[in-house]
Amino acid sequence: MISRTSNSVLGRWWWTVDKVILFFALTLIAFGVLLAGAATPMVAKHLGISKFYFLNRHLLYLIPSLFTLFFVSLFSDSDLKKLSILLFVMSIFTMLLTLTVGHEIKGARRWVSLFGLSLQPSEFARPALTIITAWMFAERQKHPEFRGIFLASIPLFLFIMLLIFQPDIGMIIVTFAVWFAQLFINGLPLIWAIGAVGAGVGGFILSYLFLPHVAARVDRFLDPAAGDHYQINRSLESFAKGGLFGVGPGEGITKKHLPDAHSDFVFAVLGEEFGFIVCLFVILLIASLVIYGLIKTVKSNNLFGMLASAGLVTHFGLQSFINIGSSLHLIPTKGTSLPFLSYGGSSLLSNSIVLGMLLALRRNRTISLGIDVVIQDWRDPPPTRTHHPAGLVVDNKKTL
Repeated sequence: MISRTSNSVLGRWWWTVDKVILFFALTLIAFGVLLAGAATPMVAKHLGISKFYFLNRHLLYLIPSLFTLFFVSLFSDSDLKKLSILLFVMSIFTMLLTLTVGHEIKGARRWVSLFGLSLQPSEFARPALTIITAWMFAERQKHPEFRGIFLASIPLFLFIMLLIFQPDIGMIIVTFAVWFAQLFINGLPLIWAIGAVGAGVGGFILSYLFLPHVAARVDRFLDPAAGDHYQINRSLESFAKGGLFGVGPGEGITKKHLPDAHSDFVFAVLGEEFGFIVCLFVILLIASLVIYGLIKTVKSNNLFGMLASAGLVTHFGLQSFINIGSSLHLIPTKGTSLPFLSYGGSSLLSNSIVLGMLLALRRNRTISLGIDVVIQDWRDPPPTRTHHPAGLVVDNKKTL
């Protein structure tokens, strides 16, 4: 048991960290390990490799991910800003590499091999962009002459342009939505709101007109008779077979026919093998994290912390909604991972950075101040107190 008065790094971290967010993160990570064990053996079998190849790799990714979550949660605001600049520059450079030496999967070049690992650089650029945007917006509020919105638009535009070339329309939607949410909280002029909505609608129309795979997905969603519905039909079947309590861990058969059962459709595996009750629990877990994060964000008295936390929570919530909504055919299918539950090193590491940043922002502004007071009181005992004849309590240094 770690003592409340411990001055070690681990001790101060434990007594200052937001344990509610930490609980949500660790619970989702545990579910991810469970699903990796349930969904990946069949994928490995199809590829003719060791049955537990992907599970072992998921566990291997888990070690640096947990360390990253802990390490980033120790950062101060200034450290988060420095980390975000470094992370964004490195991610943009690596995204440029994916256009030439990246792996092409299903017509998209989003992955690059580094040190024997296949990483998706854009996953790491998103949380960095969120922090940078919050920083620029906050500086504009403190210094009205500072062109914060313009400066925040530059990395956004650069990132979106690279995503178009990959292409990754789903990530563009999430990124722009998070940026707009931060701008809205910051207090945007009406002309900016109209322009942002217009840009979003225009971007969607252009994507539909000039990107065949986007048009095909939208058409299939709107018209059941248009195109192939194989994956979404298998996904819906899995929920029907799972019922309330599921068929049991490892007993599902739909994953045998879903090529992306371990990643994009991992929620379908959860539905078949663990049932509606567990699926509902996972949805409530994610929703609770988002709602709790937003409530704490509103109570923050630091604009940078408010904007950054709101952006990170929105990012986490939107990514989860897109994955679950695609599996349930609530929205057109989009290849987006379910945070912490889908297999994938990039997703696991990037979401650890997201929640690590959120923990750092929460830790710096509320809980840590209370613990500092406790530690200070322990070091310097309070003055002795006496009772004034009139009945008022005063310390031994004052008189009435």
